[in-house]
Amino acid sequence: MDHPYFHSLTVMTPPLAIPSKSPRAVAASLSPSSSQTLHDRLRKRDSFSTIRQPKVLHPVDNDDLKLLILENISQDAVRAFQAQGFHVDHYKKALSEDELVDKISQYHAIGIRSKTKITERVINAASKLLVIGCFCIGTNQVDLVTAGKAGIPVFNSPFSNSRSVAELVVSEMIALSRQLVERSHEMRQGIWNKQSKGCWEVRGKTLGIVGYGHIGSQLSVLAEALGMRVIFYDVINIMPLGSARQVDTLPTLLAEADFVTLHVPELPETINMIGPQELAQMKEGSYLINNARGRVVDIPALIGALQSNHLAGAAIDVYPQEPGSNGAPFDDQVNAWSSTLRSLPNVILTPHIGGSTEEAQRMIGEEVSLALSRYLNYGSTLGAVNFPEVDLRAITAEQGNHVRVCHVHSNQPGVLKQVNEVLSPYNVEKQYSDSKGDVAYLLADIADVSPQDVNKLREMIKHTSANILTRLLA
Repeated sequence: MDHPYFHSLTVMTPPLAIPSKSPRAVAASLSPSSSQTLHDRLRKRDSFSTIRQPKVLHPVDNDDLKLLILENISQDAVRAFQAQGFHVDHYKKALSEDELVDKISQYHAIGIRSKTKITERVINAASKLLVIGCFCIGTNQVDLVTAGKAGIPVFNSPFSNSRSVAELVVSEMIALSRQLVERSHEMRQGIWNKQSKGCWEVRGKTLGIVGYGHIGSQLSVLAEALGMRVIFYDVINIMPLGSARQVDTLPTLLAEADFVTLHVPELPETINMIGPQELAQMKEGSYLINNARGRVVDIPALIGALQSNHLAGAAIDVYPQEPGSNGAPFDDQVNAWSSTLRSLPNVILTPHIGGSTEEAQRMIGEEVSLALSRYLNYGSTLGAVNFPEVDLRAITAEQGNHVRVCHVHSNQPGVLKQVNEVLSPYNVEKQYSDSKGDVAYLLADIADVSPQDVNKLREMIKHTSANILTRLLA
């Protein structure tokens, strides 16, 4: 499920500049203004780091890196790539599998959101592809196993839109309990229908959170601030925040909660995890909210529970099949039950907007573009979801003729011996390797490599028995 975990990214910043101001003036200049966001202040704080300036590394074959960016990803991310000299082709919409197969062979990196599907067929056509960036939480739109075996790490942003989704759930709970969508629709039709029957405060009600990760835990805090009682279910034992309480089983949560909200990834064990049996276990008059993944809920069964008035309402942001672009119809051609779902009262339907806020998209753009840039420029795989996480401290501008070897290979015995035999004539200053499943990854910094030896070194490593992909950065 959406489990919390921590990771770090080494941010390279200029050397410390000593200000020529009085201590009071310096303190005043460092005080955040009311118009600054937390992220602005953190960036300003980081600018006072004393880390040495890293040397800019480039592929030794001098092949200009081309990036394909789809689905209207943050312009800040696009500009960040362009500022590094990458050629960027940016499209506002998703591309179909056939369109991707036709285009992908010319690109070294691709950035997508949730609608673009990177299938095995697409990966097989991507002869130059080095890295995939998912500018969203999920990665189920990518064939992670095939990408890993092809030597292509996949990065995402598992944290940056957590607050946006949590706030959307809060708004949906209040809107459902007050029947706001129905009243608003009636007013737009010129109908005045003031009533209190079936309308409730959320204060004092029980919120059941399925998946107590980054989103679920933030939502827990917000809900308690509204005076709600919070229970949660997760497959692992997690320290609760505030007064939240973990329950042992999903049926226990369903039987106690007035609102049930789902925050789990799409896995074989979570597909249709809310079906006819689970809906029957929910309290009569309760509400279901799904902002997780479209196949987590059996929608026809949900329709039945709403039509029978067993549930008082629902909010759905994600669907098994979704239109590929804005303006496309959401009808029975997309999902056979779409028109029936749209006709039900007290049902909030939104077009997968859980993370669609300016703040979230900016933060996602920053995080994923940084991860892609670090991999392309330095070989770092910190934060990769399908790849061993390997990193080395940066080569500094003062360190002469250094070469960084980035060697993706099959996880089998004897590989390091072969590679180290190739590297034995040189001074290996630092080296780190790790493996994940069938894939292993080695980074090594080699000192005093002459320009004449660089290509020879790369070819020798590429011809080792387990080689998947070898890059040299210099």
